Amino acid sequence: MQRKINMKTIAIIGLPNVGKSSLFNRIAKKRIAITSDFSGTTRDVRDYEVMITEKPCIILDTGGLDDSNEIFENVRVKSMNAADKADIIVMMVDGKMLPSVEEKKIFYSLQKHKKPMALVINKIDNDKEMERAWEFDEFGAEEVFPISVSHNRGVTALMDWIGGLLPENEPEETVVEEDNEDIDVDSLLAIGEDEPEEQEEESNQINIAIVGRVNVGKSSLLNALVGEERAVVSSIAGTTIDPVDEYIDYEDKRLNFVDTAGLRRRGKIEGIEKFALMRTNDMLENADIALLVLDGSEQFKELDERIANLADKNNLATIIVLNKWDNKAESYEKTLEELRYRFKFLAYAPVITVSALNNKRVFRIKDMILDVYKNYSQRIPTSQLNALMKQATIRHHIPGDKTKEVKIFFSTQYDVKPPKIVLVMNRPKALHFSYKRYLMNKLREKFELEGSPILLYARKRGERDEGLDLE
Repeated sequence: MQRKINMKTIAIIGLPNVGKSSLFNRIAKKRIAITSDFSGTTRDVRDYEVMITEKPCIILDTGGLDDSNEIFENVRVKSMNAADKADIIVMMVDGKMLPSVEEKKIFYSLQKHKKPMALVINKIDNDKEMERAWEFDEFGAEEVFPISVSHNRGVTALMDWIGGLLPENEPEETVVEEDNEDIDVDSLLAIGEDEPEEQEEESNQINIAIVGRVNVGKSSLLNALVGEERAVVSSIAGTTIDPVDEYIDYEDKRLNFVDTAGLRRRGKIEGIEKFALMRTNDMLENADIALLVLDGSEQFKELDERIANLADKNNLATIIVLNKWDNKAESYEKTLEELRYRFKFLAYAPVITVSALNNKRVFRIKDMILDVYKNYSQRIPTSQLNALMKQATIRHHIPGDKTKEVKIFFSTQYDVKPPKIVLVMNRPKALHFSYKRYLMNKLREKFELEGSPILLYARKRGERDEGLDLE
């Protein structure tokens, strides 16, 4: 989504476990931020565009202001930086607890920004509990909102106050999206050889998921790509819990990066990391490209292969990033040989060596993303596709089905991201997967498809999607 330049930002600030992420989700009207009873669940600043009183703005869910260890000290710095940059500050406190000296210090520090600021007292679930809210009068806040996020009590008054500080929304043109229909082979056959196929309007945004196991440097890579300390970086494994997204404009595209939680072996996933794994899967379903981050300074692990399979499973374009290359243990040739052996299913993915911490060669990833996305979005003309299939089948005949001849009558690409091609045949079930692989190799020799998977459907005339295998 393209954001307006004059859009106001609202930062939600407070100590851990006061309900910041719950309020964030309530305003967003969807469960975006992970919430739990664990203190310090949110660690990175998360932003989301919302409508408040029918006006657009951006809300920031920040990590709890705690400095008890290395991770939370970094979280605190990022949260306070978010408050520095925000237009409106919402400081949340726990109404079931007495005001703390630390909260007073934070409130007075935030007041120095001379920005509109509200003190939000959460967990005031009924009128009897309003007495506890009076304990916070000593803060001297001008705008005070006793609320209960879980009971949706008092939230409307807070939203009205924020809405009164937002500029009026300019009317925008409404875009109606059409539902995708099942593939109809008869309709595809009706396309003339010289008739240009209708192309959908190209999106300006590329969604890139940064995936890998814990502590391979995904957050450092995100920070290097966007040019600022966006994600919390720590030597403690499992620092990133909520997926962190940030975008940059590069060339004529908006690159939207999502730093997903580091993945562990199943037996080591505990507590809120289970939520993180679920959220990572959701992010991959909506991504275009996966940056598979591997630790180039050590041997590849079985878990690396399993994570790589997530990119393959979701049919994502893929770039393999060998991070920590300044600490490499093997030569590039030997590492690449092992990589190609263990990740055969990603043979089409380009490889780049970087050092995210020292920002070495990271800039090249942006150009690689544009190239791979172009291939991922490529639409091959029907005439060229059929000419290639004809040449391929002449050079290497399709193995017969017992005594029956197997033929490809027609082929056409019916979708992109990745390129999806239908082969209209007399005996589609007789097309062996090895011959499909042969056809894919021929497609890669003829057309620029580096980084992108290719999906081939084999079917009879008039046959639709149901029950067809995808190779």
